[in-house]
Amino acid sequence: MKNAPFLNLALAVVLVLSVGWLLLIGRAILLPIVMAVISVYIMVSAVEALARQPVLKHLPVFMLRALVLAGFIISFLGLAIVLADTVREIIAVAPVYEANLIALLEGIAERFGLEVQTLWADMLSATVEQIDLQAIALGTLGGFASVGFTVFLVVIYAGFLLAERGRFPQKLSAALSHEANTAKALQVVNDINVKIRRYLAVKTLINLLLGLVSYSILWLFGVDFALFWAVAIALLNYIPYVGSYVGVAFPVILSLGQFASLPTTLLLLVLLSSAQVFVGNVLEPRWIGRQLNMSPFVVLVALSIWSALWGIPGAILAVPMTSILIIVTSSFASTRFVAILLSDRVDPPLVSPSEDQSP
Repeated sequence: MKNAPFLNLALAVVLVLSVGWLLLIGRAILLPIVMAVISVYIMVSAVEALARQPVLKHLPVFMLRALVLAGFIISFLGLAIVLADTVREIIAVAPVYEANLIALLEGIAERFGLEVQTLWADMLSATVEQIDLQAIALGTLGGFASVGFTVFLVVIYAGFLLAERGRFPQKLSAALSHEANTAKALQVVNDINVKIRRYLAVKTLINLLLGLVSYSILWLFGVDFALFWAVAIALLNYIPYVGSYVGVAFPVILSLGQFASLPTTLLLLVLLSSAQVFVGNVLEPRWIGRQLNMSPFVVLVALSIWSALWGIPGAILAVPMTSILIIVTSSFASTRFVAILLSDRVDPPLVSPSEDQSP
């Protein structure tokens, strides 16, 4: 048929729009499931790391999984406690921050002889005095707090997924009647597991190191809520290119209200940004390299799409989800062109085109 390519293109567009619509309206259901799957990847890597330790390697696998799951739950509970304390303390100190910020700007105005000028007074009233730091801070933290129920579901789902993970290959073999189909499906799933698990494990370790360094800097400066901001920087570093710098912006901006000192804030900005630059340009390329093989442009587009669909969690999940799409589409001749377009470099295909022929 002459119109077959146009028909396929139209069907593809309809499919993409339909999937996007389902992802948007099904966010409340799908997001906890996807986050649980990603969490299981990290926990499996932790289990494998524990199994290599001299003492722990003698423990049964189910005990190691239980230890990792307990650590996972404790980490989330600790994050919830830190978040609750931060919200309470933000309420208490926000008026002080506002007063310090206004005093800082008034001092700058006095130094340059602007305190008597009507224009400056108008500018002050139209900008700083209109900023409600308390409302901004509570709104931002409220966004984090609103995911409490989602986190609870993630923990529950992750526990069950971790317990049933060992039976998945057997289920897949039973579900697919043909041996070739089973082998190909297991190959694709194994490739996804290896690449995503390796990326998430190394990325999580890097984020932990970045969080520790950031906390040390914030603690040395005496920045309020240092632990919370360090955790936020570590979590937002999962978002490529922009996430970590967004995390740095919050404590730097609030430090201006806390200390009312431009030199202190600028020095804090330099040190935190230096840590980000070292991680982004030295540590990550050396440890992660190019193992996910994604075009930088595709990463930016994926960030935009997933952020529009699922907000901050979508931005964090953008790279793993897009990487899964590349691995799956590269495994079949009919969709391999999609993987090539999304990739940064052209690798040998996982299977040859002849393997896609069904008997």
